[in-house]
Amino acid sequence: MPFRIDPKKPFGDEIRRAGLELIDDTITILRDQPSGSHEAVHEARKRLKRLRALYRLVRKVASDFAREENIRLRDIARSLAFARDATALVETAEYLEAFALSDTQGEALRSITVMLRERRDEALDHEAGLDEAIAAAIVGCKTGRERLEALSLPDDLKKTSKLVRTGWAKQRVKARQALSSCREQADVEHFHDLRKAGQTYWMHLGLMRRLWPSAMRAKRADTKRLVDILGHEHDLSILAAVADREPDRFGNGERLALLLDAIIERQQALRAEALELADEVFSESAGTESRIVGQLWRQAAK
Repeated sequence: MPFRIDPKKPFGDEIRRAGLELIDDTITILRDQPSGSHEAVHEARKRLKRLRALYRLVRKVASDFAREENIRLRDIARSLAFARDATALVETAEYLEAFALSDTQGEALRSITVMLRERRDEALDHEAGLDEAIAAAIVGCKTGRERLEALSLPDDLKKTSKLVRTGWAKQRVKARQALSSCREQADVEHFHDLRKAGQTYWMHLGLMRRLWPSAMRAKRADTKRLVDILGHEHDLSILAAVADREPDRFGNGERLALLLDAIIERQQALRAEALELADEVFSESAGTESRIVGQLWRQAAK
């Protein structure tokens, strides 16, 4: 089912329905693994991110529930992260190959990609505990499901519109703060925070698309592009960290230097592109946009 809620229906019912659909989908994917265990993990983690974004909207009236379930979902995602992380490194190296500035650098990047494929295959062949982690994740999801079924939320229009407006504003403030930090310090963690804020914003736009479909669709497309750009930037940071932690795997000093030069060059370009786009995506103030969303919610609910 699409990840969205209908303002014409009781708010509590819609939040529970959307959340239960995501949890049930996650359990089914992890249990059946139609495309293999590692693809199942990847798809499950995407759904867990959407569930965390959903709970952020109700944090003001269900603070204990939102905080505890956010921790549960975060821990489940982390327990399943290894398989995806090893594969993501290979995809990042393949992406970087397209931006080689010389034949020598291109050759070095291709050889690093081959090495990372071998590293991934070796790690996955000897990986222990994935089945146990998946089983534990399913149990955790079932526990979260029971808690969501028992969650009580307001349905009064005045309360729900205020809740939507407040939740929206809080996430937009985080995004503006992350953007400001990126411009002031240009630190890896600040760009990662901007990416997470963009991901949540993209999910909330999808969740509320019924309020103003054409506008939400346009903003969602721009936000998805921003998240993709920042995703590449973040993956390059991880690749650089692995190279720093495991230098022997990357061959001689020259090959490692060529890799780091390529990473820095590409990161600088991605950051410049991301900041320009983020200025557009988050151009409206948090207060103004949240008031508009609150008004749209009241109108749609009537």
